[in-house]
Amino acid sequence: MATCEKLEKCPFYQGKMSMDKGLGSMYKQKYCEGDKTICARYMVATKLGPEFVTNSLYPNMMDKANQLIENNGK
Repeated sequence: MATCEKLEKCPFYQGKMSMDKGLGSMYKQKYCEGDKTICARYMVATKLGPEFVTNSLYPNMMDKANQLIENNGK
């Protein structure tokens, strides 16, 4: 799979979490370099717009992403 086009500017990695080790590295490999369509942040940004992606939304929080999408009805 191709690297997510949003990776370089994703606020999740801009000071929130290191992508070089630990959990940040695992998230990067699975979601950013793997399957971006299963990333909660990517899903919300794509369906609602980037302004709906909260800083507290982690890539693995699909339930929260689905709730945001449902509550904002787009």
